Amino acid sequence: METDQAVIARLRGAGCVFAEEEAAILAGTARTPAELDAMVARRAAGEPLEQVVGWAEFCGRRVFVDPGVFVPRRRSEFLVSVALGFARERPRGPADGAPVIVDLCCGTGALGLAVAAGLAVELGGPATPGPEKGLALLPGVELYAADLDPAAVAGARRNIEPAGGHVYAGDLFAALPDSLRGRISVLICNAPYVPTAEIAFMPAEARDHEALMALDGGADGLAILRRAAAEAGSWLAPGGVLLVETSERQATAMAGVMAAAGLTAQVHEDDASGATVVTGVAAER
Repeated sequence: METDQAVIARLRGAGCVFAEEEAAILAGTARTPAELDAMVARRAAGEPLEQVVGWAEFCGRRVFVDPGVFVPRRRSEFLVSVALGFARERPRGPADGAPVIVDLCCGTGALGLAVAAGLAVELGGPATPGPEKGLALLPGVELYAADLDPAAVAGARRNIEPAGGHVYAGDLFAALPDSLRGRISVLICNAPYVPTAEIAFMPAEARDHEALMALDGGADGLAILRRAAAEAGSWLAPGGVLLVETSERQATAMAGVMAAAGLTAQVHEDDASGATVVTGVAAER
């Protein structure tokens, strides 16, 4: 369906900065003029574009995004690159099994899927096309994800299970099978880190259309991340890594939390995206 100048004008009038690009995405997704009109109305009312069209582009892959579910941020692609860097550097012997990737507070599952897919390619496994653009089965990698939000779990299952991964419902590590304890190579916990008092100042797209549990990180923003770091040591394999996102001003405190939990902490920053990632590596045993 061709992009209509009237659609661009409606989006621009609603304050969409990238009205032309968004209009093209909406027109390319809608199957009928009536559906396009409904999508434009939803977007003009402030609903995130990704929830309107039902997908987001992340690390070159299209992932399903359902209404109300946290939209994967492009800055989180930096965490994926950091995770892949650690996975490359970690020595693997012939006795080692498949790398185990776990994505806690997974939302759509985009981060864990991107890390697992990138690692599968580096391990030389053949990519088997999946049902959506860019999705592939993940030979030689084990992928697990979990979230407390039922809507996120349902969406993550649509993204991860066709690739051979597993998705669980529950609170952090309590959702995981005990058989993963001590085996996790890469542990992502993309938990919320916005302090409770700052939620009111977030963009309306997030504040009004994403689950509060995906945004609110407690009094200082680190409440959930502290819990994840405290338990991570018993779940990580020797030399395994925990990766979390924080703001720049929270990074030093989060690194201290990781160190107190017995992990070797490091702060990684990306000036281009403004992303800050804190990692904690488990000791070799």
